[in-house]
Order: sequence, then structure tokens, then C-alpha cells
Amino acid sequence: MSHASDAAAHHTGRRVIEEHRRTAELTEVVLDDGRVVMVKHADSPGALQAEAAGLRWLAAADTVAVPEVHGHDAEWLVTDRVPEGRATAQSAARFGRDLAALHATGAPAFGAPPPGGPADAFIGRAPMRNITGGQWPQWYAEHRVLPYVRLAVDAGTLRADEAATIEKVLDRLPGLAGPAEPPARLHGDLWNGNVLWGPDGDAWLIDPAAHGGHRESDLAMLDLFGAPHLERILDGYQEAAPLADGWRDRVPLHQLFPLLVHTVLFGRGYADQAVAAARSQLTR
Repeated sequence: MSHASDAAAHHTGRRVIEEHRRTAELTEVVLDDGRVVMVKHADSPGALQAEAAGLRWLAAADTVAVPEVHGHDAEWLVTDRVPEGRATAQSAARFGRDLAALHATGAPAFGAPPPGGPADAFIGRAPMRNITGGQWPQWYAEHRVLPYVRLAVDAGTLRADEAATIEKVLDRLPGLAGPAEPPARLHGDLWNGNVLWGPDGDAWLIDPAAHGGHRESDLAMLDLFGAPHLERILDGYQEAAPLADGWRDRVPLHQLFPLLVHTVLFGRGYADQAVAAARSQLTR
């Protein structure tokens, strides 16, 4: 058995029957009581601490389903496995309503980390600092957009003139952001791959970059990379918690953050998308 099996046994208190390596970081482990858990490896202890805290914070809202965290240490995180299924139009609408309920449970401030989560967290493989702020436009500019603009410019994947275009948007952000809203409890990395669908069609959330933020940011991330029955998800959300007028026009504004993160991680193609998103806001 591998170190992943050792971690599963340690954090569940059960004997391991077999294991199946899924990726370089993820191993599926079968326990002696028939349960199956996922064991995740990371080199950064802060990444696993942040993910575990985020999963527990989302689960505490008792809205969207989240796999149970059995434990974590400096190298390993052990959670329940989500059984495989597929989305339906009905379950997508239900997910939209449940996501609205999750957001409504709130956060102490914009940028607030989950209880027990570190300020120095991650979104995917990129560092993400959870520093709190009182007003969303200023906080979003300072702690979500500008750090990645600087990293991308330093790496040569974003030109200085393109960075200037994004900074023009940030200068106008208070007038572009729409009505003020209270901090929402965000998943924070809500692309399609982090929403799993169980056998009954119910949605499950995994791999969060959870923090206090603007609820439109989670929805913009779903839109950015697509999701099954996306319009039904949005219909369900609007039924439970209508969004402020003009929210569709603000989608690219909220996508600036993940697009810049992807620019830092994956290069030039995402830089073009980030600049296009910024230009769309300058013409509003």
C-alpha cells in the first residue's frame, strides 16, 4: 500500500482494502467497511488546510452537498468520494436554488477566510491571499485582480499596455459594480469541474477556494467554463434570490479574476480573454 493508503487509514481509523490511483495527486481508497474515500496529496500544507476549512465552512451552511472531511495533515487530505451521476434540468434548477441559499449564509467580510483557514490560501495551484476589506470594488481590485496583473506582467504573459487597460476598469469599478451587496459565502473556484453530480442528480461541491465575496463571482465562474443546464441553474438561483439589474453585463467584470489566475498558471491565451473582458467593461 502507498502513503495515500496510510493517510486514509490514519484519518478514518479503518483498514484499507484496496486503492486506485486517479491522478498524480488523487487516490481512491476502499476501506474495510465498504466506504470509499478520496486521498489528495499536496506539497503545500497551507493548500490542504485551506481546502479542508473551505469544505467544512460550505458544509456548515447545510445547503449544497459537500463531501465529508475525515482529516488532513501537512501532506494529505481525506474526504468522502462523491458517487458518479449526471445532471438533469430539474436537479440543475435545484442546485441554483441551493447555491443562492449557500451565498445567503454570508461571511464576516469580503476576503474573509473560512474558520480555521489560512490567510495565505490557494485557487487551484495559484496563491490567493484572503485579506479582508469593507467595500467590494476596492477589495476586488486590490486583492483579487491587481496581484495577478503584476504576476502576469512580471512573467511576460501580459503586456504593459494590456495591464493599463485592466487598470482603467479598476479605476471605474465603483461605477461598474452594481448595487452594494453584503459578503456572500463563496465556493470561490466554481468552474464545472468542481461541481459533481451524484446518482440522484444532486450537485456536490469539491475543491473550493472559499472566502467572503460577491455572489455574482461564483455565477460568473460557472459561465466562464460552462456547466450542464447552466440556464436552469441561473433560473433556479433567480427564483430563490433575484440578482440586481444588469448582472449579465457584469459577468466579464467578475471573470477578470479567474482569467488572470489562468493567465498566471497557463499563459498567453488567457491573457487575451482577460483583456477582452476588460474592454467589454470600458464600453458599458
